[in-house]
Amino acid sequence: MAVLGSVSAALAALTALADVAVAGTAPAAATTPLAWTVEAAGRTLGLQRPLFLVALPVAALLAWALIFRGADGTAGGRSRRLLFASRFLVVLLLVVAAAGPYTVTTRMTDGDPQVTLLVDDSDSAAVTEDVASQLAADIEDEGVPVTTSTVARGDSSPIGDAVAANLRPDGTVVLVSDGQVTSGRSLASATTLARDLNATVSAVGVEPTETEQYVTVSGPSKTSVGVENAFLAQVDGVVPDDVETATVELAVEVDGEEVARETVNTTDGVEFTRTFETTGTHRVTARIDGDDRFETNDVFRKTVRVVEPPRVLYVSRGDYPFRDYLSQLYDVETAETVPADLSSYHAVVLQDLRAEDVGNTDSLQRFVIDGGGLLTVGGRNSFENGGYDGSSLASMLPVTTGEGASQQTNLVFAIDVSGSAESGMRVQKSVALDALDQLGDENRVGIVGFNYRAYDVAPLRPLGPNRESTADLIRRLQSGGATDIAVGLDGAAQQLGDRRGTIILISDGHDRFQDAATLADQLGRDGVRVIAIGTGPSPNEQTLRAIARASGGNYLRADETDRLRILFGGSNRQYAGDGLTVVDQNDFVTAGVELTANPGSVNDVSVRSGANFLVAADDGTPAVASWRYGLGRVATVTAYAGDGTLDGLLQRPDSLLLTKTTNYVIGDPERKASGVAEVSDTRVDQPTTVVYRGGERPRGVEELSFSAVSPGVYEATVVPTETGYRDVLDTAFAVNYPVEYAGFGRSAALEAAVSDSGGTIYGPNDAAEIAASARDNAAGVQPVRDDWAVAFVAAAFLLYLTEVLARRLQVYRGRTQSEGGLI
Repeated sequence: MAVLGSVSAALAALTALADVAVAGTAPAAATTPLAWTVEAAGRTLGLQRPLFLVALPVAALLAWALIFRGADGTAGGRSRRLLFASRFLVVLLLVVAAAGPYTVTTRMTDGDPQVTLLVDDSDSAAVTEDVASQLAADIEDEGVPVTTSTVARGDSSPIGDAVAANLRPDGTVVLVSDGQVTSGRSLASATTLARDLNATVSAVGVEPTETEQYVTVSGPSKTSVGVENAFLAQVDGVVPDDVETATVELAVEVDGEEVARETVNTTDGVEFTRTFETTGTHRVTARIDGDDRFETNDVFRKTVRVVEPPRVLYVSRGDYPFRDYLSQLYDVETAETVPADLSSYHAVVLQDLRAEDVGNTDSLQRFVIDGGGLLTVGGRNSFENGGYDGSSLASMLPVTTGEGASQQTNLVFAIDVSGSAESGMRVQKSVALDALDQLGDENRVGIVGFNYRAYDVAPLRPLGPNRESTADLIRRLQSGGATDIAVGLDGAAQQLGDRRGTIILISDGHDRFQDAATLADQLGRDGVRVIAIGTGPSPNEQTLRAIARASGGNYLRADETDRLRILFGGSNRQYAGDGLTVVDQNDFVTAGVELTANPGSVNDVSVRSGANFLVAADDGTPAVASWRYGLGRVATVTAYAGDGTLDGLLQRPDSLLLTKTTNYVIGDPERKASGVAEVSDTRVDQPTTVVYRGGERPRGVEELSFSAVSPGVYEATVVPTETGYRDVLDTAFAVNYPVEYAGFGRSAALEAAVSDSGGTIYGPNDAAEIAASARDNAAGVQPVRDDWAVAFVAAAFLLYLTEVLARRLQVYRGRTQSEGGLI
């Protein structure tokens, strides 16, 4: 009996140990670093705490000692061996239970369907139907639980942040919102995160139930005395479907004087011009009078700082009309050669001069390096006809003289094959093939496809003998996966290696651009520029422009790939246009420019690496180019008429090209002024910077603390809390209504987010469809973990109980005695 008591005590202790281990193990607990797993028959078998197995030999040794060591009872050897085997199996089962056995298998599950409703309660959504509460109730009636979160209130709509915070792997969020983001991350950025998590963003389309209109004013913020300026007062907003038209009375004042008053429809506006005759800050105010929800956005204010015309030195040996044109806009002085002292000028304009007639080239070079502007206008006596090649003047220009011979250029296509491009993949391939067709045979071309990874499709190789095979590889591209434009650019850059070249990015641009823009900036520093081509039904042009601009490249729409022929056409793909063609419409000089004139002649020049090719002649030769030289800006206009003049470029609408080119090289017309302040217009609760140029830090300015940012330049930040005009130092700035009240109705960004993530735009009565989608998303083949510790404890108990009952039964039947059976 002593033996039996000892064995029972040991068994009870080990059982208690296993019970404690099992009780402390959650079914889904993570395995420890010492966990043991093995794959077998398509399953994962594992022990969560394998160290418990160390107790097995100790327990076995203890049981052996208790049963066999010094045994002198009546039990026979066979009975002792059976008892030992029984107790050992019980101990084994308990030790394994304590070690935490589990299996992981994949099987079809219903999952845990639920819907997260993100409700926009901001003011921009207040003019739409309130459907969130009823929709949530209807979805729950379908048997799917709903979590409702209000993600925007008042004049703040951080919708992108809310989407990102509520995303879960393989999950779905449903936005009840107009998608007008006014703070935080963009919806495009949140959508990228959704694709990374295999999650979807859906939305409930709500229609406006109230009329709401707002007004804005666009136009120049700084101009010169005597220059005619164009402005647009624009009315926009939403109107319910049951309202045929909504009109408002729009009135515009300039410095308190009414200059326009019209009755206009929503989405209409009034264009007007104004020539300011005095310097200082002038105020442009637009007001609308209509019956709508909010009044705060019925007034928009804009300031225009008018300065004295910048001083321009015009240098030429001929009598050209361009000089008179410049005199209408700027304070122009004329000289036949460049003098030694240029300190009083903002820019120098050279027209049709030979290099030897320019004058003091050294002073001109120092002037530009220190921040001055230079505009060189061609003609019969300049560039290739004026001995520019090898001269000091030529080193400052964005073009080189002589015919641009066909050169081998390294080009790598980075083609977006992500899931967001899937619906437009046919168009994507078509655009890529069309772009390929514009490139001359002399170029070396490689192909990289990308989603969240980059794939080498075709190595960098001569295009001529490989044109058809390269095109065939493009045709075979398949789509899928999340989008990471930075990965695509990096993959293309790796193909280029240490070589200079150009990356042709073909994408819809629906990705966060910060990482890609940072990489593009570095590529530009390394001599690699990015030309972005937007594709798809709604390309994110803002993102693609930012990426291209960061590298010094430019953005093209899908129907503008013929511009590539101008840049890379070579000898067998020569460009043949009809007059002047804008190559880069995103540059300050060419934005909004319409060209109708064709002077007929152009100097033989080619664009330098790193310069901006802005306008091409009808044979593809650069007609306008620009770049930065030191701190200054330099531009060239090489198109001219047979008589040496600029011909039709001096008449509208083409004259805008010359004006903007000159303004580009001038830069800030107040950069030489001292004791002046400049402030940009802003909105309520948005900071703006006050910049003061002067010998000493401004003092005594209420609520402003100025810090020196460079010699003679001081800055302070102000955050206005009320609308109106505010004066600071010698200037004024406008404070307008919050951006929340400058956008109503479903935004294009929301539609793009839904499309890119594979979501759906539902109607307010589509509760059943939303519930069904949640069930479909939750269900599927998933890894399921099963813990077996309790089963092992139960088996040990049943084994022990069976063995005890069997021995008792033998005693009752008289086959053995209690003493002999160790019972």
